[in-house]
Amino acid sequence: MKILVVCSGNSGGISPFIREQVASLKKFEVGFGYFLIKGKGFFGYLKNYHRLLKELKKNQYALIHAHYGLSGLLSVLQRKVPVIITFHGSDVNRRMLRILSFIASRLSAFNIFVNRSFPLMVFAKTMCAVIPCGVDAEMCYPLDKTVSRRKMNLTSANHHIILFSSSFNKAVKNYDLARKSVDLVSKDILLIELKGYSRDEVSLLMNASDLLLLTSTKEGSPQVIKEAMACNCPVVATDVGDIAWLFGEEPGYYLCSFDPVDVAAKLKMALAFSEKNGRTKGRDKIIEMGLDSETIAKRIISVYESVLEKNDWQNKNTHHNRC
Repeated sequence: MKILVVCSGNSGGISPFIREQVASLKKFEVGFGYFLIKGKGFFGYLKNYHRLLKELKKNQYALIHAHYGLSGLLSVLQRKVPVIITFHGSDVNRRMLRILSFIASRLSAFNIFVNRSFPLMVFAKTMCAVIPCGVDAEMCYPLDKTVSRRKMNLTSANHHIILFSSSFNKAVKNYDLARKSVDLVSKDILLIELKGYSRDEVSLLMNASDLLLLTSTKEGSPQVIKEAMACNCPVVATDVGDIAWLFGEEPGYYLCSFDPVDVAAKLKMALAFSEKNGRTKGRDKIIEMGLDSETIAKRIISVYESVLEKNDWQNKNTHHNRC
């Protein structure tokens, strides 16, 4: 079985969570190829259509696995290879993209949603499942805080360290709220921007920090939350996406509103928890919920097999009817 992964190539490479998901799927002896889309918006994506047809003609793919709604819409325009679409969040949270995602979801063979509310948002009628992206438990794991700070050259920081969930300049990540809230707690807290680090360094930062702070206005099923939990790092986060479901009642994880005073209060609670208990038991919860990359990969493989089985039956049935 060989799968063509269709996704955006506008950022200069493949998104880490897509690349890591493919790596976990390859362990099950599945072959993959990549088709990276160049261009933005519906018409920018549409310009890649003939190039996609050439790729499908050149290689024998059993399935297309498209990530995000626009990639899915481009993929379903061809009708020779069954298409599975994973919707990640921005493709259903924004109105225009939600409309295009709705169309794509009706033409695909199977839809995967990383958040349990997504199927209701696009009213998908085809086969679907809620499968969040998995966490590489071998890459994100608990380490000693002192050792992690030394490796990241943070030993001179005697004050608290809070890791912001993304880069400061992404509007949807709401850095202004994070900055105001942290300043209400203390001017001496070091707030680190999660930008420009390798995957190993991200894990070290999560272990070096007292907590992770996410103040996003919208999310799907944020990987950074699951990765922090896999590192047993306390978290304060706005109630967006599936974060409330991920946290459950696990100690050391705090939901907040968009009020800086409330965020600051939750930060104080998380810092107090960190000082008293050290780390959380988030890793155990991630494993228990089946959100490690291996378990998620098995679920996706099952989707591939079910789509291929259904497609094979339809092809045979069509051939029989024609005879």
